[in-house]
Amino acid sequence: MTDRSSLVDLRSDTVTQPTPAMREAMAAAPLGDDVFSADPSVNALQEKIAALLGFEAALFVPTGTQSNLCAILSHCGRGDEYIVGQQAHAYRWEGGGAAVFGSVQPQPLDHAPDGTLPLAQIEAAIKPDDAHFARTKLLALENTLGGKLLPFEYVQAATDLAKSKGLQRHLDGARLFNAATAQAALNKRTDIRAEARRIAQCFDSVSVCFSKGLGAPIGSTLVGSREFIARAHRIRKMAGGGMRQAGLLAAAASHALDHHIDRLADDHALAQRLAQGLEGIEGLTVEAPHTNIVFVDLTGAAQARSSELLASLNQQGILATGLYRLRFVTHLDVDAAGVDRAVAAIRGFFKA
Repeated sequence: MTDRSSLVDLRSDTVTQPTPAMREAMAAAPLGDDVFSADPSVNALQEKIAALLGFEAALFVPTGTQSNLCAILSHCGRGDEYIVGQQAHAYRWEGGGAAVFGSVQPQPLDHAPDGTLPLAQIEAAIKPDDAHFARTKLLALENTLGGKLLPFEYVQAATDLAKSKGLQRHLDGARLFNAATAQAALNKRTDIRAEARRIAQCFDSVSVCFSKGLGAPIGSTLVGSREFIARAHRIRKMAGGGMRQAGLLAAAASHALDHHIDRLADDHALAQRLAQGLEGIEGLTVEAPHTNIVFVDLTGAAQARSSELLASLNQQGILATGLYRLRFVTHLDVDAAGVDRAVAAIRGFFKA
């Protein structure tokens, strides 16, 4: 078995381990019972993220899936529907929770190549007020989507359209701070937190994950108005998300907000390094990364060797996911040497 310390784990940014400083913050966290709203560390985190993104209130939940579920079921009731992308996590990768638990119908739309949902298709998908149709109540977007930054002008236009049609607007911002980092760089601005707030303020609710690029072990928050969060709190209880001394986890998330946002640019730079290192290999098409996720499509003879490639990488302590479309994700537990090892291993495989 490969020693964990020698692994180059590029499967996801969810594989990160808490840093020593984060573990110290967790150990020192004051605790209470969050079901009684009496955990000071949870309360402090909720106040911090709500203020940072410009909302009245926030709710700490175990997972991003539960956060999106609480959001959709707080915006929609039985017989309602939400408009969402075919590749959006809340639709494709969360077990159909809104439909299963809330009888809320998704209306999935195809994405444009840049990850957006065309405005004309959003408008056409909104149902008239007619007993034959589900009631369209919500537009749900995701930023980043597959590592792609949604253009801010598009986010504004799509959410303005939704608002003009009487729809609520939810953002799955699992990697919101990656999006903000990329947006700041694109616009030659330096305040990543201001960019995150700028994106978030286009929406009525936002889900933010701490266990991806921010490096906490567990947890997401849902932000919105006080009334909205009160509804979400009830749904969290029904979904089994009421935790007791959750301050241990909240302290990790709070530490991540204080110390791990500004370093996300390092992950983006490593993703660029990886993508550039793989350019020019016959049979590999590398998608230029916006943030910390690199997709590589295998074609022709290279496609036929996909499983063999992953097995070869695994034997060398390099982990990735995919088959004919490989995904590599950089994060705080991957450094330049690890990226270079991965590039060398892939190049060596195709030379063999």
